[in-house]
Amino acid sequence: MILWRPTGLEELQLIADADMRAFPPRLPGQPIFYPVLNEEYARQIAQRWNTKDSSHLGFVTRFEVDDQYVARFGREVVGSRVHEELWVPAEDLEEFNRHIVGRIEVVAVFLGDGWRDRVAGGSRASSLMSSLAERAEARDDAALALVMRRVAAEL
Repeated sequence: MILWRPTGLEELQLIADADMRAFPPRLPGQPIFYPVLNEEYARQIAQRWNTKDSSHLGFVTRFEVDDQYVARFGREVVGSRVHEELWVPAEDLEEFNRHIVGRIEVVAVFLGDGWRDRVAGGSRASSLMSSLAERAEARDDAALALVMRRVAAEL
C-alpha cells in the first residue's frame, strides 16, 4: 500500500538519519502515528500546518508498506472523505518501519512565511536539501529538485 506522511524539517532530518527507511519514534504524548491514504490530504497538512511549525517548511513523503502487514491497522476518516488516515499505535511503529518497502521519498515541499529566518542548523539542513534534490532529479522530478536546491542555497 502506498501511503503519505506530511512532516516538518525536524522529523524529515530524523527520517534522513535513518537512511530514508524509517520514521522516528513518537514523542511522549503522541500515542498514534498517522500516515495518510492520499497525497491531496498530505499536501493540505504540509501546507497548512507544517509550514507554521518551528522551521516553517512542510514536506510530503510517500512510501510503500507491505499490504498484508498494513491491513491490520484501522482506517479513520477525520473530516471529509479525503481526510483518511491509518492509525498505527506508537508502540507498533518500530515494527511498522520494518515493513516499509524501499525508501521514503519526499514528493513535495512547501515554504511558509519567514522560513529562512526560522531554520536552525543551516549546514545540516542545507546538506539534507541538496541530497533530497539529487533524489528528486533521479526520479525526473525537476520541479521538486529546483525547490530543494533553492532552499539549500538559501540556508
